[in-house]
Amino acid sequence: MKYLPRIIDNEIKEQLEAVGAINIRGPKWCGKTTTAENFSKSIFKVQGDSSSNSVNNNILLAKDNPYFVLKGEVPRVIDEWQLVPELWNAVRNQVDERRTPGQFILTGSATPNEKDSKNLHSGAGRFAFINMKTMSLYESNDSNGKISLSDLFNKKFDIDGIKSDITYEKMAYLIARGGWPEAIDLNEKASLKLPFNYIEAVVNSDISRIDGVSRNPDLARFILRSYARLDSTIDADKTIYKDVVANYGSVSEKTVNDYLNQLKKLYIIDEINAWSPNIRSKTVIRTSPKKSFTDPSLAVAALHITPEELAYDVDTFGLLFENLVDRDLSIYVESIGGHLNHYRDRYGLEVDQILRLNNGKYALVETKTGSSKIPEAEEHLLELKKLILNNQPGLGEPEFLMVVTNTSVAYTTSKGVLVVPIGCLKN
Repeated sequence: MKYLPRIIDNEIKEQLEAVGAINIRGPKWCGKTTTAENFSKSIFKVQGDSSSNSVNNNILLAKDNPYFVLKGEVPRVIDEWQLVPELWNAVRNQVDERRTPGQFILTGSATPNEKDSKNLHSGAGRFAFINMKTMSLYESNDSNGKISLSDLFNKKFDIDGIKSDITYEKMAYLIARGGWPEAIDLNEKASLKLPFNYIEAVVNSDISRIDGVSRNPDLARFILRSYARLDSTIDADKTIYKDVVANYGSVSEKTVNDYLNQLKKLYIIDEINAWSPNIRSKTVIRTSPKKSFTDPSLAVAALHITPEELAYDVDTFGLLFENLVDRDLSIYVESIGGHLNHYRDRYGLEVDQILRLNNGKYALVETKTGSSKIPEAEEHLLELKKLILNNQPGLGEPEFLMVVTNTSVAYTTSKGVLVVPIGCLKN
């Protein structure tokens, strides 16, 4: 299969020239190993190949002889290193001894458990950390990329009339298919099976294997379904607990929280932190993270619905479309040196995405499905802008206000708000 370039490729290349080791973190199947191999000259897979003998052999080999498995042409990939946490400190020691950048690329689809983490060096000065997500629409060649986020931050607003050819039905399919590299070239029926297979692997194996604690697959499956119903909201985890008790049966809140924590460690859940500027009393700015899956297809699989069913359920489509936009915008903004947040307050004002660059620039973004909701989104953006300028002028004006939609044509409203189809965006 031909390698599809990823947006983080440039970051990997630059970091290999700067530090001794990089650690690529993200959900399994998102392409970490393939991308790492694209930059490497040798590889050691802690999980081995598909045979159980290979898995056991490589894990034992790495535990007993960590420095032996680090030998090889560099950059050397150590794939799924977290299965043998001892490899972390061994890599750190080798980086110190060799004093040359570009020695190792570590990949991991889970964070080590707390007991193992306590004995690991921070990696400061030796490692660069790179977060990898599934493919954005631009990386999977579904967005034409005619509107650049970087250009918008540089005040290049010539967007009027640029079109996306992603229809409403196609968007429902793209949400359900997700950005999994292996799914891109498959036929529609086959591509839709991958997220369902992913969920089953998580509940039947990964959620217990991560720390060796046996967990109930049915409970894990139900918690994922409950979380999916709250996708793109800031409802408290207690809401999930109440849903589980009401529909699944007796279970403690501590148990539900434990399952949610493991899902975060597996990079299944990727919540969006709140933006809390000092523009209103902090007692009325809501600081809860926004619930989000690392890929919207996992929510579709957890709910066990088809693209057709998603398309007919307008509310669920809107929430999962926002999840897709969160995924893409986070990939784009992180590649240009920034972060993604959201804003909610107790007065009812909400803005779905806040794009913040490390140089202090920022933008306010709303996500809406359908043209009828654009005026409401425009008012939210203008209201938050006014609040900022009246109460914290030191922040300066946002670089732009934007509504991201699934509609077909980009334009600028009479009030200066950009309306951009997600199928036209890139970094």
